[in-house]
Amino acid sequence: MQDGRAPRIRNRAPAAIQITAEQLLREAQERQESTFRAPKQRVEDFEELHEYRGRKRKEFEERVRRTRGSIKEWTQYANWEASQNEFDRSRSIFERAMDVDSRSVQLWLSYTEMELKSRNVQHARNLFDRAVTLLPRVDQLWYKYVYLEELLQNVPGARQVFERWMQWEPDDKAWQAYIKMEERYDESDRASVIYERWIAVRPDPRVWVKWAKFEEERGKLDKAREVFQTALQFFGDEEEQVEKAQAVFNAFAKMETRLKEYERARVIYKFALSRLPRSKSANLYAAYTKFEKQHGTRSIVESTVIGKRRIQYEDEVSQDGRNYDVWFDYVRLEEGALRTLREEGGTKEEENAATERVRDVYERAVAHVPPGQEKRHWRRYIFLWLEYALFEEIETKDYDRARQVYRTVLNLVPHKQFTFAKLWIMAARFEVRQLDLMAARKMLGTAIGMCPKESLFKGYIQLEMDLREFDRVRTLYEKYLEYDPTNSAAWIKYAELETALEDFTRAEAIFELGVSQASLSMPEILWKAYIDFEVDEQGDREKTRSLYERLVVLSGHHKVWISYAEFEGSSIPLPRALREEEEDEDSEPRVVAGDPELARQVFERGYKDLKVKGLKAERAALLESWKTFEQEHGSESEIAKVEGMMPIIGRKQHVDKETGQVVEDWELVFADDEREANPRSFKFLQMAHAWKNSQAKKSGGTSILSGFTPATASAPESTQNDDVQMEDRREQDDSHSDVASSDGE
Repeated sequence: MQDGRAPRIRNRAPAAIQITAEQLLREAQERQESTFRAPKQRVEDFEELHEYRGRKRKEFEERVRRTRGSIKEWTQYANWEASQNEFDRSRSIFERAMDVDSRSVQLWLSYTEMELKSRNVQHARNLFDRAVTLLPRVDQLWYKYVYLEELLQNVPGARQVFERWMQWEPDDKAWQAYIKMEERYDESDRASVIYERWIAVRPDPRVWVKWAKFEEERGKLDKAREVFQTALQFFGDEEEQVEKAQAVFNAFAKMETRLKEYERARVIYKFALSRLPRSKSANLYAAYTKFEKQHGTRSIVESTVIGKRRIQYEDEVSQDGRNYDVWFDYVRLEEGALRTLREEGGTKEEENAATERVRDVYERAVAHVPPGQEKRHWRRYIFLWLEYALFEEIETKDYDRARQVYRTVLNLVPHKQFTFAKLWIMAARFEVRQLDLMAARKMLGTAIGMCPKESLFKGYIQLEMDLREFDRVRTLYEKYLEYDPTNSAAWIKYAELETALEDFTRAEAIFELGVSQASLSMPEILWKAYIDFEVDEQGDREKTRSLYERLVVLSGHHKVWISYAEFEGSSIPLPRALREEEEDEDSEPRVVAGDPELARQVFERGYKDLKVKGLKAERAALLESWKTFEQEHGSESEIAKVEGMMPIIGRKQHVDKETGQVVEDWELVFADDEREANPRSFKFLQMAHAWKNSQAKKSGGTSILSGFTPATASAPESTQNDDVQMEDRREQDDSHSDVASSDGE
């Protein structure tokens, strides 16, 4: 090893002889040095014994002189003298130690233990007597003293020691030990007297309970009841005193339950619970609930469970009064209790009390008004008011109180910032149920004038519809559309009303007025409803065609063209005038057939319009619909024509403006676009495909009808090389075209 570093191991191969871990441990054990053991001395005669004792005494004296305050040294010295049967010397050493520290409990215990080992009982008694006189608050000395007397079968002496001890009013364990000693010798009356003295010293509830349980176990039931009654009289009937004595009430009731005195137990529970607030009697209430579940009737059990839940809800709302979900649960609990009471046939007083409890919960809940002027904070709060009003109307039949609830909440909500249409509508519906129609209309009119809202108009209109007041409904729709002329749904509903009333002229005028608006929220649904009205209700193809023409001018969307073409090719009902003349319930309704040729013209117009706008994806979607239409109504040639117009997927290279790199994208390439852009290369490709078709016919293969393969089809793999060669020739002839080959590669 050099420079303090570990040597390099050159040979890392395993050794020929391997050593196991067991061998290593065994060798380590064998090589351990033996512990030092003092040599044994053998005393042959008294002279050597005196010499040995003198030497040891000199060592001990030297040690206690150096460490005079060490009780351990004194104890070792005294115990050594006792081992030499020199008890007088041992006592002398202990007494000398007492002069050093007379309050050392360990010293007293060692002293008495030495006397007991040497069977000097009277000396031990004297020592214990001295010890407890000097240290009366050390329970260990008293326990040792009592144990000694009882071990010697000196029960009166042990009782006398306990009496001396009890004069110092020790802790509960000492009293319990005294009582257990009396119980061991069947002195129950003495034990009862000791309990009474214990109560006088420390009148805690658990001590009363132990005393009563002791009397119950020895069969003195009247005495046990007397103990409990005395305890309850001692604690009193005030709230704080009853709260402190909950354990006494609980134990008293449980004892009566064990004795099958269920009514007495129930009275005890109710007496305690009636004098305690719910927040302080959770444990007692739990015991009462368990008792009622075991021994009570169904109604009593339910009322007990409800009371327990009341305590829980009270705790929660006391922590957060604006937790409206807890208030909802609390209200449902009280309303359920009221309904249960009515079903079981409770008295009028009980029903009134339950009703007042529900009202009290509602009043406390609505008193917590949300902070701020944000609507999201008021949503749950308003439903509390609505539930309150419905309770007064449905459950209690107190209509004046329900009306007052509605008026109070309507005055409470800041309608200038926000409002709740449901609140206005429910209040108006309540007035209608009370046959006060004018008040309901006045209320909704005030709402619309103060804070107009879409849901308010809808609710008012629905109310008048239910009353079949169609003139008022028309007026409301006019006001609704004055408030929001861009609402397409409102125009549609207004027109549907006139249609239901069979006033088709007004309905058509409403539709016309609606589509003429400068701005609409969703104009497409209004146009669709207008067109459906003309088709289904009027059966007027010319009017519908004119609507489509107007719509394609305004929108030009590919779906409009598709719908227009499908309309031209589909059947529609007869005009209304002809339908009324041929009205027959049994016969099937007659229809007017469509014109596929007109539909194709519309498809072609739409295709050209989208082509001019450069909308390739929309053109592809229109061609798909056109193809589907031709499959249903057209011939093979028409289908082939549309398939020839279908696009292919081509590749196009361009330079990315951000990165400056050449990027290759996929795009839809249409045959007519290619024909117009590169007529020479297109003609060449057409001739090439014609030659390929002729070759395929000679070989019995399939033929390709178009100069381009549709995007959904793929060319046969056998013609791939020929197409690649023709593509190379086409690129040489016309370098401006960047269209992919006919097989899409």
